[in-house]
Amino acid sequence: MDDLVAVRAQEYEKTYNELIDAATRLDMLRRLDGNAVDAHATAAMHAVRFAATILWPVAPEGTPPPGFRHDTEWQVQLIARWREAALEAGEFAPHRPDLRVIRGERSDGLAAGDGMGGTPPVRRRGRAD
Repeated sequence: MDDLVAVRAQEYEKTYNELIDAATRLDMLRRLDGNAVDAHATAAMHAVRFAATILWPVAPEGTPPPGFRHDTEWQVQLIARWREAALEAGEFAPHRPDLRVIRGERSDGLAAGDGMGGTPPVRRRGRAD
């Protein structure tokens, strides 16, 4: 039983350290583009930091705490926000232009809007071809 506890503690510590290293690499990667921050790398970094925070309490005594704020509720909010930014969802969704229907007749005798979206143009009655 002591061997299992020792192996588990060793693996927790190893995994925790790998997560901290991955978070550090992602933090560097997200800042490579000048002053811009990459949303995908940032979302992944916060998710990895959350995983490290969850493992830290079960890592062996003496394992240093994460070098970042490790409040899990705050981290979940960060993960959600950056996930939306990376996936262009929620408030980060790209603005799509408003579409308007224009009624009336064009100078070429076609009704406004005819011929768009794969429908063939239709001549108005009373017009000669």
